[in-house]
Amino acid sequence: MKVALCVLFLLSFGTYVYREVNDFLKALPKPELDTNAYWGRDEAKDYTAPKDIVPFKIEYNQTIIDDLRAQLNRTWKYTAPLNNTKFEYGFNTEALQHVVTYWRDYYLLKWKAREEYLNSLPHFKTEIQGLNIHFIHAKPSDEVREQKKVVPLLLLHGWPGSVREFYDFIHLLTEVSDVQDHVYEVIAPSLVGFGWSDAATKHGFNAAQMAIVMRNLMLRVGFDKFLVQGGDWGSIIGGNIATLFPENVLGFHSNMCVLVTPLALVKTYIASWMPERFVPARFFVGHHFPLAEKYKELFKEAGYFHIQSTKPDTIGTALQTNPIGLAAYILEKFQTNTGPDLNQLFNAIDKVYKLDAVLDNIMIYYLTNTATTAARFYAENMSNEYLSLHLDRVPSPVPMGCARFKNDLPTAPDWALRDKFPNLMLSTYYQQGGHFAALEMPTMLYLNFQEFVKKATGEKEQA
Repeated sequence: MKVALCVLFLLSFGTYVYREVNDFLKALPKPELDTNAYWGRDEAKDYTAPKDIVPFKIEYNQTIIDDLRAQLNRTWKYTAPLNNTKFEYGFNTEALQHVVTYWRDYYLLKWKAREEYLNSLPHFKTEIQGLNIHFIHAKPSDEVREQKKVVPLLLLHGWPGSVREFYDFIHLLTEVSDVQDHVYEVIAPSLVGFGWSDAATKHGFNAAQMAIVMRNLMLRVGFDKFLVQGGDWGSIIGGNIATLFPENVLGFHSNMCVLVTPLALVKTYIASWMPERFVPARFFVGHHFPLAEKYKELFKEAGYFHIQSTKPDTIGTALQTNPIGLAAYILEKFQTNTGPDLNQLFNAIDKVYKLDAVLDNIMIYYLTNTATTAARFYAENMSNEYLSLHLDRVPSPVPMGCARFKNDLPTAPDWALRDKFPNLMLSTYYQQGGHFAALEMPTMLYLNFQEFVKKATGEKEQA
């Protein structure tokens, strides 16, 4: 009798554990979210949003630039780096002084030329859900349209980036190429709370809500079918658009293919023990494996993530009131992401990205006063409200392409990624490049994206 009871107990307990584990790991249905939530100020009872799209020009009074130069000209108290250290403790203060000198005495003196460059692509604004959204809308020329098929593309940046990352990439996307028959009509918005787009005025504006706004922007511009490409937050947001609105997405391409689900973590761990089964042999080192080294580096570099996920207004205020502090904070991220072979070199940023491009990006955060509102996005995405949606566990049927650059964050192997994107059509590993791929190597990203679109649109491989 005791044996029978014991067996019965074990069977019952085993069934319970199996059911609980299965519920914990299984795919989930798509949540239903309000696609017209209002995020602006002073919501009127019968508010009707304007639907016009107006041209926007980046233009700042010279007094603002002169005031910045005056701030940079003050006697700042730099703490000397430790002996025999470079960038191990953060952005080297001796290197920072050289950057500030260049910023003050050379870059800002040619600010009008930088404005002209930033305005070389057409900018617009329109109101979506109570927020004025800024976006670049770059179209192929009429001559190009006659030669190639034009496909709409939503291009999404992340932090501490901006639309500035995409300039060279956009030119490639809109010009004639011999690679295939497509060119792209590009919509590249400043994310809500970033750059020249308004910030939400109440809590709860997370990556799902950002996805809704970005999808509604594409509808406003006139596209109900479009491609999506993004890295960093742009990848998370793009994945959410593909999840919540698969009927609108022709394909989703990412250069940061992360997936944080219990099953994905288990699969990644298993793959780390037999990488030859999951990753081409020549890409073991520097990509997923050795896994411990990748995650050790990730944890070491994730301090900013914890600060911005918990106290974004504190760090935001510190950055907004001190342009040199803002520069050091952002420069350090670009320096780190030049990769382990370069990130201790004093000229790494200029070598990999060009210093003017990174200063353009810093100026966008400074001039738009968005250090705080951009940092808040981390806190919103670490909230129970967002995490309880479990969007990583909701499969999306859209065609998906993944470009993995060697020095980027640890990514999910295809075995795990297909749980989320069963229609994974292209997965590429590169032995170079890093997190800011569109800025660092736009041509390589462009070629990978074109290869994905060829597969996603069912075109035959070229001979």
